[in-house]
Amino acid sequence: MPSIHVVTDSACDLSPALAEERGARVVPLTIRFGTEELVDGVELSTKEFWDRVITGPHMPETSAPAPGAFQQAFLEAHEAGAESVVCITISSRLSATYQAACNAAEAVASTIPVRVVDSLSVTLGQGLIVLAALEMAQEGRALDDVVAEVEDMKTRTWVFGVFESLDYLRKGGRIGGAAHLVGSLLSIKPVIVVRDGVVEVESKQRTRARSLQYLAGKAVEAAPLDRLAVANGAARDIEEVFRHLRGVEVAHEMVTTDLGPVVGSHIGPGSVGVCFTTRR
Repeated sequence: MPSIHVVTDSACDLSPALAEERGARVVPLTIRFGTEELVDGVELSTKEFWDRVITGPHMPETSAPAPGAFQQAFLEAHEAGAESVVCITISSRLSATYQAACNAAEAVASTIPVRVVDSLSVTLGQGLIVLAALEMAQEGRALDDVVAEVEDMKTRTWVFGVFESLDYLRKGGRIGGAAHLVGSLLSIKPVIVVRDGVVEVESKQRTRARSLQYLAGKAVEAAPLDRLAVANGAARDIEEVFRHLRGVEVAHEMVTTDLGPVVGSHIGPGSVGVCFTTRR
């Protein structure tokens, strides 16, 4: 058992099986449909989420983890033998989750040292950083070394996405500095990027096919890669993305998963995310 345990939140979109296999503790955010609140991954699976989004009347909303959730995760890590914790959260510019983790770290400081890292990322961009931290912990790396590597990895990690409609981003207020472009984007298929922790428009493509090709092309152009991941938000044409990514040189096995409720609430069905980390 490594002396450093890694905690993250459910915006990382690592599947429950992968998180359990690698030893990550995942603190869930809350998903709200109208007046009904459900705990991500506990009371609401990813499949159930997409079924409700596609067929239900309510546009989902999200909120940071319940008070004490991070504190409980840190204390559970301590009880399991951890000497310290690295906690990697969704971008602080997209959610209050980072601050909640910082508050919890202060609350347990006399019991176990916790270093909270703002990933400035989301979905599998955040997830790839978490996987790297878990591998370093298994190798027995020192706490300062793990945190320094994670901070460096943040600068080399990219998240690009394509979606069917801007309505979710616009209504959720997550479009960042590109809000003024919403009206002009109604007739095109934009590609978004998470830059400095916020969502911006990267490119404006005329068709869905071109947007998917552009999306995958960002990873192809950046190769050789350290890590690569694809998140599928109920997109029927996801195989097109895999086709465009075929043959990309990457040091670690590509991670593929369903886009989870936290990010899915803000970008809607038909979404695809391509996330990657470049080599030094």
